Amino acid sequence: MRFSVIALLLALPFTAQALESPAMTTARDSASLVSEADTFTPGKPLRLGLHLKIAPGWHTYWSNPGDAGAPPTLDITGAPAGPIAFPTPERLIDGPFTSYAYTGDLLLPVTITPPATAKTLIIDAHATWLVCANVCVPEEASFHLNLPAGDAVPSAQAPLFAVADAHTPRASPFVAHVTPEGTLWFDAPKLSLRAALFFPADAGVIDQGAPQHLTVTPDRLTLALKPVKAPLQNLAGVLSLTDTGGQVENLAINATQMALPAQAVAPDAPPGLARALLLAFAGGLILNLMPCVLPVLAIKALAVARLSGAARAHVRRDAAFYTLGVLVTFCALGAAIMAIRALGGQADWGIQFQSAAFTTGMAALLLAIGLNMSGVFVLGGTLAGAGQNFAARGAFFTGLLAVVVATPCTAPFMGVALTAALAMPPLAAMLIFVALGAGLAAPYAALALNPAAARLLPRPGAWMDTLKHLLAFPMYGASLWMVWVVSQQTGPAGLAAAFASLLLVAFAAWAYGYGQTQGAPRLLNGAALASILGAGALLWVASTAGGPAANAAGISADGSEPFSPVRLAALRAEHRPVLVDMSAAWCVTCLVNERVALAPQSVRDAFAQHRVAYLKGDWTRQDPTITAFLRQYDRSGVPLYVFFPADGPGEVLPQILTPGIVLSHLAA
Repeated sequence: MRFSVIALLLALPFTAQALESPAMTTARDSASLVSEADTFTPGKPLRLGLHLKIAPGWHTYWSNPGDAGAPPTLDITGAPAGPIAFPTPERLIDGPFTSYAYTGDLLLPVTITPPATAKTLIIDAHATWLVCANVCVPEEASFHLNLPAGDAVPSAQAPLFAVADAHTPRASPFVAHVTPEGTLWFDAPKLSLRAALFFPADAGVIDQGAPQHLTVTPDRLTLALKPVKAPLQNLAGVLSLTDTGGQVENLAINATQMALPAQAVAPDAPPGLARALLLAFAGGLILNLMPCVLPVLAIKALAVARLSGAARAHVRRDAAFYTLGVLVTFCALGAAIMAIRALGGQADWGIQFQSAAFTTGMAALLLAIGLNMSGVFVLGGTLAGAGQNFAARGAFFTGLLAVVVATPCTAPFMGVALTAALAMPPLAAMLIFVALGAGLAAPYAALALNPAAARLLPRPGAWMDTLKHLLAFPMYGASLWMVWVVSQQTGPAGLAAAFASLLLVAFAAWAYGYGQTQGAPRLLNGAALASILGAGALLWVASTAGGPAANAAGISADGSEPFSPVRLAALRAEHRPVLVDMSAAWCVTCLVNERVALAPQSVRDAFAQHRVAYLKGDWTRQDPTITAFLRQYDRSGVPLYVFFPADGPGEVLPQILTPGIVLSHLAA
């Protein structure tokens, strides 16, 4: 008996090695060799995989690395091995260079065939790969695995292979062709797509960073590429298709040369444009009621109060300039988002708040507006005259500010409209952004159509000064909220820089105001200018501060776990219900939903009763993993809530949650 116990203890290390080899770890990445099963069946295929965990800011490469880089290699001894089954990569564009690369958690599977007579499988492997950020570092490591023979039992690392399979291209069911000029096409009736991206198997065939223009007709798909040298004879690679529901399908393409039939050249009008415009207008209208816009409502309330008793021409001008400010800013944001995406970058609604410098700057701006409303300083002289002559006393600026401050929120209907805009041609996309702006500006724009309505307000008087002072406090509250967001993005160092920046802004406001009242403006104005310059320098400090300490793995106080595709796949393999919550610290709607709909004890008890796993993704700072998940569900911003039942596809929940909505999905 004693001998049996000792033998079992001695065997434990070898059993553990069958799951995963010891990891090679650096500050850039970690690597290990994993097995899909704890045991092997002689003569039957078995999959091993190089498991890379790449640190944020670094990446490694696909089989075709693009304009620079080198693909990973994995040499295995102990059993015949096939090639690496590369998952579909992402396209990274850095100036004139384009790379096909991987970030985050990556598994590169290889299929081996153990000998038919083997009783123990001894595997030695040697891997090389290249990781790059501002510099590139070649990495290599050797691994060792021992697997006993027996009926194949899935290992703890099996979910990694399931995730890799979901991103590995399958053979295309369509017969693909390419024109000599570089248009990839195939006949495919009733395809419903919003995006397509082709990854060439070989470098130097097409311009890898050029835009790829998709056209879908009722019976054909065409993707216009830019060849490096025409005519093209054939074209091999991976075609990644995203349908209108956000599902991604990766197809292995081997296209032969054939001219495109003439009748298929003219594209149809973008489908659903009228519906997208209607949803955009409704979403913009509802955006007026979202928490993000409340600070700007204070400015608009004060502006409306000033219009009481004003001439119709003045009322109409003020409303028109506010509407113009909203529309111009929406168009500018839309053009910027589309330009960044056309260049291969990641840009979405509200993405500017992922910058600590921008968030700190907004906190400083809202603080300065509050101080102005409190009477610490006034915009006098030439500046005030210019403000009154241009944009009806700041109405244009108020419209601009309303859009910028509203971007952390996504109102109902907006998500569908924004996603439709990013999938349509530029002109149609800009119309959708205009419709969003028209919805946001509609209540105030109504004054331009009926300026006599302003006369229903109380007549001007001392009450207006009191209202102005009271409405300063929403500005202070919004500024404090922005500072809290900075603390979530950067930790103590960035928070200290943000506080110092706000202190300098407050001093500049006081100095400017004191110079106005005491008749000694020159020296004090210089001090105010120096303070503003100092605040600007601190914005740069805030943007370069390190992020907050990462949360320890495990369950947090609200019962959630950090989101990762691997963890989601593992929970799905266990047939557990999962709620995925994609949010950000700068998203007020997200915070309200978490407090009102997800925090009540009744909801938490239901989670425990149904064994619901709660995964939370934090998009406060840019995270490619979360961005990819948002794309999968046809969203370009947060919040996003997806409930996965124990079996079956995920279901997107409304953007505005209540406990009843959550409980009803759990009960179903």
